Amino acid sequence: MITTWYNQQTMAIGAGTRLGPYEIVSPLGAGGMGEVYRAKDTRLGRDVAIKILPAHFSQDADRLRRFEQEARAAGMLSHPNILDIHDVGSYEGVPYVVSELLEGETLRLRLHAGLIPYRKSIDYALQMARGLAEAHDKGIVHRDLKPENIFITKDGRVKILDFGLAKLLPTQEAQPGQSNLSTKAGTDVGVVLGTVGYMSPEQVRGAPIDHRSDIFTFGAILYEMLSGRGAFRGDSAVETMNAILKQDPQDDTSSGNTTPPAVERIVKHCLEKNREERFQSASDLAFALETVSSFSTTTVPAGLPVPSRKSRTLILTLLALPLVLLGLWGANFISKPEAPATPSFKRLAFRRGEVFNAYFAPDGQTILYGAAWEGKASEIYQTRTDSVDSRSLEVKDADVLSISQSGEMLILLRRRFSLGYMSEGTLARMPLTGGAPREILENVSDADWHPKTNEIAAVTHHRKIEYPIGKLLYETTGWISRVRISPNGDRFAFTHHARRGDNAGYVSVCDSLGKITKLTDEMTGINGLSWSPDGKEIWFSAQGDTKRYQLYAVNLKGKVHQITSFPGHVYLYDISNKGDVLLSLFDPRRGLAAYTEGALHEIDLSWFEWTFAADLSNDGKQVLITEQGEGAGENYSIYLRNIDGSPAVRLGSGWGISFSPDGKHVLASNFESTKLFVVPTGPGKINELPKHAELYDWASFSNSNDEIIFAGRRSKSDAGLYFLKISDGTVRKIADEETVFPFVVSPDGMLVAATTTVASLRIYSISGGPPKILNASGYIPVQWSQDGSFLYIVRLVEIPARILKYDLATGETSLWKELSPADPAGIAGIGPIYMTPDGKTYCYSYRRQLTDLYLASNLK
Repeated sequence: MITTWYNQQTMAIGAGTRLGPYEIVSPLGAGGMGEVYRAKDTRLGRDVAIKILPAHFSQDADRLRRFEQEARAAGMLSHPNILDIHDVGSYEGVPYVVSELLEGETLRLRLHAGLIPYRKSIDYALQMARGLAEAHDKGIVHRDLKPENIFITKDGRVKILDFGLAKLLPTQEAQPGQSNLSTKAGTDVGVVLGTVGYMSPEQVRGAPIDHRSDIFTFGAILYEMLSGRGAFRGDSAVETMNAILKQDPQDDTSSGNTTPPAVERIVKHCLEKNREERFQSASDLAFALETVSSFSTTTVPAGLPVPSRKSRTLILTLLALPLVLLGLWGANFISKPEAPATPSFKRLAFRRGEVFNAYFAPDGQTILYGAAWEGKASEIYQTRTDSVDSRSLEVKDADVLSISQSGEMLILLRRRFSLGYMSEGTLARMPLTGGAPREILENVSDADWHPKTNEIAAVTHHRKIEYPIGKLLYETTGWISRVRISPNGDRFAFTHHARRGDNAGYVSVCDSLGKITKLTDEMTGINGLSWSPDGKEIWFSAQGDTKRYQLYAVNLKGKVHQITSFPGHVYLYDISNKGDVLLSLFDPRRGLAAYTEGALHEIDLSWFEWTFAADLSNDGKQVLITEQGEGAGENYSIYLRNIDGSPAVRLGSGWGISFSPDGKHVLASNFESTKLFVVPTGPGKINELPKHAELYDWASFSNSNDEIIFAGRRSKSDAGLYFLKISDGTVRKIADEETVFPFVVSPDGMLVAATTTVASLRIYSISGGPPKILNASGYIPVQWSQDGSFLYIVRLVEIPARILKYDLATGETSLWKELSPADPAGIAGIGPIYMTPDGKTYCYSYRRQLTDLYLASNLK
């Protein structure tokens, strides 16, 4: 059943009442802190809990303001062990809080049901400590922890309730020497400073309090879970407060629970009268509990207090007996083969966003990972294999790439995304313990330490492997996503992709002289890569020939075998020396958003799971889409979709490129980008154009239905920008520079604005001649204005994407619009962007990836 942290009382609001977007369903309970209802969030269709606070809150403007501030602060907390706050508002002038709806019972009810087993007590305590650590790190102190404010869900998850609310109850803070308390004993609610029986000494005295007050209260709750009785008890509130100030917890040997001395020391350390002598942080407390959490009740059991020496001797004797028997029977067990260990998976990160990379430190227990949570900039976090808590190293806009045996990290700063999966940034070195990073190289997408020399191998400009830095080891015309050096340092494994922006690829190895050996065939979705601890295999993740994503291993002779498979996307990060694996399960999607003049907001035009915007018709009524995901088939699919959101229409296989000026045809290429086609948007025949290049990098109709501009390679040494007249097949070179990003043609068809491989924005004349170089390095063109006087330009690496207007006469820029989906979580890139020349309609692609980080063991 669904319960709440309040006793049932008469409730004032009837079912069906609307509080803004929330519709009351039924009462859940009431108490001194207000009334609680089950409600339906009509916007999102989810069930929520709404707490209506006492009416006198609304009579005090200062109190109401502080309540709103603290409720919002509590809403900023995002942790598995803290109640999620969704919203705050007011109903007829009375404030309310909207939170997640929990199913289970309070710790108070659990205690009423009987003594909690030792293992469960430590598990609950550890979860509480982790939740407190998160809150304290955000500067929020609970002040009213008690079993009524600890909720245990049906699956054993602990949730701390009422963060940020308890300290707002009084009209004014107590002054030193005063105490704002009720005079009831037991667990009656005090006015501000806590609940009798769970207060810290500083709360009793009315002195200023900080996070260490919560730690004292935590100790009292842990004592009660272990013993079944309160730590401080008296016949009245005054006697209970006196016990808190002057007495140690009462001995209790009748509980039946057995508690190791190490746990007793943790409890006593929490309950020190002088807060300077307690645990100084909840993080330290959680660490101490983690240390003892693996102890079973057979580990030198002791009650509260410690049992006698005679009892301990008897217990130790009993404990030793199984060991003696095991020694006598050992030969029988040795002769039997061990059953293979079952693979296990432990989730390490719980927030909503994307994990970029994760690696083991040399100890094999510490893990460093880079992640961007809730749409914020990425940071580097530290966790351990035996923990679910993560600590930020306070390095913003950063990711971790590799960890040396000496304990130094290679990190990536200011990651920039370009087409598809490709990204790069600035490589830096940083101590494992934290500190200021030292930047060493630009335009890096991946890097690794040599295990013996600590020299660095780096992937630069997506296509070059430098080893050591500054010396070219290998270069490709495609792109490289990962590079890993073997455990003995003699080989470099990397994932190679033949087509830019496409994640299909294969695994290769390179020796120190640059000799390349291709180990696998091309596989779809190939990404993560790591050497096995013995250096005999390379593990990698890919989709392969199936619809399921799998972990594979390939030896140095090219023999591939499957390790395990997954129903969704998997990314391999690292393998520890003992064989544990860091991987992520993730849901990558590319979406499409569009806006037209007069609409209230952007609409989502995504079709399948990887919708790539290819062009927008001149009249702004249709979007050309390339679907690249699993639903599109092996060679991608081309679709048309009306801006009104009506269903998409499939035109065929391949890659959509450009609308013709009249919108009656689209330009497309095949999957390998070696052929161009003119495809009718209505009835008609597909026209395959003569092959004018070995590879087409990009193409577009000019302002004429009979003219095409394309960038491509007519041979390995002849790349450039070309003009093509479809009717007679005339081809003329416009410029010798190859372009790598979409380009746009001026309204009169005489000029082409394009970004070159050196990130220079230039304007080329169709008739030839030297280009005009614009003062906008790093930008790509989006569209020309109707009169051709300025360009809309953007940096695709920015989130949100900031579209600027570039005045071609003066070189001045001004902001036109910022584009980003309303939900920022997991957004890793925006673009391409298309718009009509009048600026009234636009569309853009965005890439979203939500990632769950896992530790996997016993994979073979």
